[in-house]
Amino acid sequence: MKIPDTQKILELPPLPDDSRIAGNGASLLVVGAGGFIGGFIVNRAIELGYNTYAGVRASTSRRYISDKASFVTLDYDDTDALEKQLAQNAPGPHGWDYIIWNLGATKCANYHDFDRINHRYLRDFTAVLRKTGFIPRKLLFMSSLSALGTGDEKGYTPLDGNMMPNPCTRYGLSKIKAEMCLAQQPDIPWIIFRPTGVYGPHEKDYLMMVKSIDRHIDVSMGFTPQMLTFIYVDDLVQAMFQALAAPTEKVVHNKYILSENAAYSQARFRKIVARHLGRRFVLPLRLPMWTVYIVSVVAEKLAAMQAKASTLNRDKFRIMRQRNWCCDIAPAVRDFGFSPAWSLDRGIKATVDAYLAAKTHKK
Repeated sequence: MKIPDTQKILELPPLPDDSRIAGNGASLLVVGAGGFIGGFIVNRAIELGYNTYAGVRASTSRRYISDKASFVTLDYDDTDALEKQLAQNAPGPHGWDYIIWNLGATKCANYHDFDRINHRYLRDFTAVLRKTGFIPRKLLFMSSLSALGTGDEKGYTPLDGNMMPNPCTRYGLSKIKAEMCLAQQPDIPWIIFRPTGVYGPHEKDYLMMVKSIDRHIDVSMGFTPQMLTFIYVDDLVQAMFQALAAPTEKVVHNKYILSENAAYSQARFRKIVARHLGRRFVLPLRLPMWTVYIVSVVAEKLAAMQAKASTLNRDKFRIMRQRNWCCDIAPAVRDFGFSPAWSLDRGIKATVDAYLAAKTHKK
């Protein structure tokens, strides 16, 4: 099947008015505020007028988090300590109005850590919320498109919320277990987001691809056409606050796929990055999947010997092997007016500009 270089998925409504998602002093706890996405969530919440609390570990870097947030140090491995920490920092007797759970691990040296961090931490946290009476108006859980697993690899039918989840990675399995944990708790007003690949300044995985193209080489895997989807971090964060502000009956206990309203071939992605880097010549290097698998296994073993998590590993290989990442975002458009403003071209420009600025600063 011949697929287009760029494929638009859905006609979108006009961009929503920001005044509809203003916080108006409501309290918000961002759990996992120190990650790539977490800093953007905290900073946007402050802009919108939320009374914002940044939930971090003691070792978490606060480099990209606004100092206007109230910091809450949380110990997810000790539920007694976690209960005390929440009680001591809560803005009122009923806890926070809203909670965004952004905590998660995308790569681990020990695969058991996926379950511990992505599933059991959430399970224990909701138990503490119930014990303390801190159940919020809405709890938004950041899952992943990887929770669904492989879809239609021949006709490229967009992944949607009606398909039976069949995760093919340990990461995806840990995310679907967390989703099932929430589904068994009807007293928690949860919302689940399943974003596709999130990119933007400070993100590391896509930055590796940018760096490779900056060196005039674009490495892709497999010979079957692959359609990629992306969401710029600002669009994802905006969607979070749209969902928090939406009527409860529309969004609570629902799951949403988030993506830009388009899918791209690897060649199209390469051209966009190369243009913003000013690279006229880039060598496309396409590797057979079996060679990628061998490299992934070796990289994973070498990292394990050093007790480190490798960016390239067998879990990542299964993600790269997936050919169809097209997304159906219609439910998010319908229920809370999701309308991504950042095209891949615009988002890559911002990402490349940040990369080049950092590169110049290091010289």
